[in-house]
Amino acid sequence: MPIEERTIVHFDLDSFFVEVERLQNSLLKGVPVIIGGHSDRAVVASCSYESRKYGIHSAMPMKRALSLCPQAIVVNGNMELYSKYSHMVTEIISEASPLYEKASIDEHYIDITGMDRFYGSFKWAHELRMRIINEIGLPISFGLSVNKTVAKIATGVAKPNGEKHVTLSMVRSFLNPLPVNKIPMIGKKTTEVLHNNKIYTIEELSNLSRLEVENMLGKYGMMIWEKANGIDNSPIVPYHERKSISTEETFDIDIDDLKLIDNLMVYMTEKLAYQLRREEKLTSCITVKIRYSNFTTQTIQKQISYSSFDEVLLRTSRDLFKKLYKKGLKIRLIGIRLSNLMQGSPQIDLFNDTSEMINLYQALDKMKKKYGRNAIQRAGGMKSDPDHKSPID
Repeated sequence: MPIEERTIVHFDLDSFFVEVERLQNSLLKGVPVIIGGHSDRAVVASCSYESRKYGIHSAMPMKRALSLCPQAIVVNGNMELYSKYSHMVTEIISEASPLYEKASIDEHYIDITGMDRFYGSFKWAHELRMRIINEIGLPISFGLSVNKTVAKIATGVAKPNGEKHVTLSMVRSFLNPLPVNKIPMIGKKTTEVLHNNKIYTIEELSNLSRLEVENMLGKYGMMIWEKANGIDNSPIVPYHERKSISTEETFDIDIDDLKLIDNLMVYMTEKLAYQLRREEKLTSCITVKIRYSNFTTQTIQKQISYSSFDEVLLRTSRDLFKKLYKKGLKIRLIGIRLSNLMQGSPQIDLFNDTSEMINLYQALDKMKKKYGRNAIQRAGGMKSDPDHKSPID
């Protein structure tokens, strides 16, 4: 399978959370900085390059990080601030780019295929990078190559605050000497499997047959083999920011059984929270809607710190319901809406959560992804799951 030649730029903001904090406080420049909670059981959400020299990395327990670098400055995360700067960068990219994809809060892919006929692609990417640096003040790196995979790997090589151009003729020589964990999709466990089979570099992996890689790595083996060979025909997915997600249930018979309603809210909240995490999004606004038997409809909402976790959203939803509900009236419809969405992995709102909580949600979501969303639920939520034939239906 030949490499399909396009012109793709991958932009990635360097140590994004830390650099945003440094814009607010110049005393943080040049020193080890860790973003996260202050308790020993909290985890590292992000860290500066100065901290990484000590072996600190994201998702590491804070206690361990501070034992490696006691002099590091710990700063509580501020997702609202990071979201603001992310939008500023996206606005500049959207103004300049013919087609772009926002892959996360701090990275974008841009398709500029054909640009060389009118304007040098590398020159265009360089000027866009300098515009972001000059107008916003954040360091950013880019990789320019023939597809998303090679461009992303090139960005990693260019960091921090650098640029890397890998032409079609350079793809093999560029990828070959790199360690296998430089390939997107290859995490710790896959790296261990490859190392156990004496495969350490991308060249060693690419020299295997597709069948050998599939037998070794399972269903993702083919995709990983293609990436190792510089092949990635996945398109740029145009960015459209989703504003909210919601769910609501209308009862066949108007009810006032608060226990059944609470069970339903558990089910609805779990459903929305899992959808957020699956799409790598966070919410900062929760709205509860009630329609009574007389068709009067009322809503109430509350702003929260960015989150995508069941207990945070459920606690807020329950509080809002208690404030909104008028005792003695029967309910016809109940709804929950999550808005003010932003792109972000589930970990980045865990500035004060524990490593145990992160591991729990990762394990639960892994099981839900493998066996279906209803594979694991709170007991109360199961009672109101439509698939379990609740009496509410």
